[in-house]
Amino acid sequence: MKGESNVHAKDILGNPDYLAICYGGYRAKTREVQPTIAELKEDLQILSAMGIKLIRTYNVQVALPHASNILKAITELKREKQGFEMYVMLGAWIDCENAWTEHTPNHEIESEENAGEIARAVSLAKQYPDIVKIIAVGNEAMVRWATSYFVRPKVILKWVNHLQKLKREGDLSADLWITSSDDFSSWGGGDKTYRTVNLEKLIHAVDYVSMHTYPMHNTHYNPQFWLVPTSENNLTNSEKMEYAMLRAQKFAITQYRDVKAYVERISPDKPVHIGETGWATISNGFYGATGSRATDEYKSGRYYELMRQWTAKENISCFYFEAFDEQWKDAENSQGSENHFGLISLNGEAKYALWKLVDQDRFSGLQRNGNPISKTYKGDKNKLMQSILLPPPK
Repeated sequence: MKGESNVHAKDILGNPDYLAICYGGYRAKTREVQPTIAELKEDLQILSAMGIKLIRTYNVQVALPHASNILKAITELKREKQGFEMYVMLGAWIDCENAWTEHTPNHEIESEENAGEIARAVSLAKQYPDIVKIIAVGNEAMVRWATSYFVRPKVILKWVNHLQKLKREGDLSADLWITSSDDFSSWGGGDKTYRTVNLEKLIHAVDYVSMHTYPMHNTHYNPQFWLVPTSENNLTNSEKMEYAMLRAQKFAITQYRDVKAYVERISPDKPVHIGETGWATISNGFYGATGSRATDEYKSGRYYELMRQWTAKENISCFYFEAFDEQWKDAENSQGSENHFGLISLNGEAKYALWKLVDQDRFSGLQRNGNPISKTYKGDKNKLMQSILLPPPK
């Protein structure tokens, strides 16, 4: 193992010894209630016990010191816990003009706030060079269904080039990797109208491509892969479930390979990793019992297992979405799927995906909100299986 000062993004990304995850530590129904340093340290130790060594954050906005506090918490833990090791993919949020306002978003012009966001990311990367190994310019900032805020690739390219220039001039570490984290389609893996000259320039400019894939969302929006075919009518329910999850894994792999193939045509040696993929455990909307019947803990756990197995075998980093449930994302609807992507509940219950780690005593002595890390359903798999939703037939 290299000393931490010598560990760079190129050593981490694609290395199965450095498991990655998306992390938001918010516990309240609003981000105005910021997690304390103590709460962040509590979470980080839980993630470390899971084998996580690389976490992804999303913004460095002035009113939301979440990312900077995470860096402080990691610094403290490195002093307090011998051998504690954690690195960060630091996100800088990018918006278009009029994003999140009563005015019509102008997707052709960027927000004036973007410059400050990039400057703060640079400052943190310089302050914590032993922890910040990647900067991501924007999150799903180029995909057109992000109607509230998306920008054209030229905006992302502008800021990626700015950061690369700072690296060349020595203001940022030459070993810091720069990317943008976006939907597979934004990286040319689907709709060919995304394949523009500026996207090609962006692919050349980034150190690696960070793409997102969500089969769970596509069980509603593109359900043909999900529905049980007539050829499986005579199978048991458990067999139907397993084949459905294997199709979901194949769906994600196909989207990854489509992006990889397009990127290789432009920049043959450019790495491609997964910046987000995940599976919610609860939904009272599109993905629940009255919709595509995709969300339950068993499916979430099986998807997690399948994706970790495949990405480890292929040396692909997978920032799984996400570490803990966060209830601010759909604060008015407690059963909304966006609140339930976590592998661990708000109060420290490990969902089915992590039951084996509980059995291995990985979380001994660790707590969340005053609760030891325990299994959901009190570890009763029979009760868990009773909650399963079978995918609909074709």
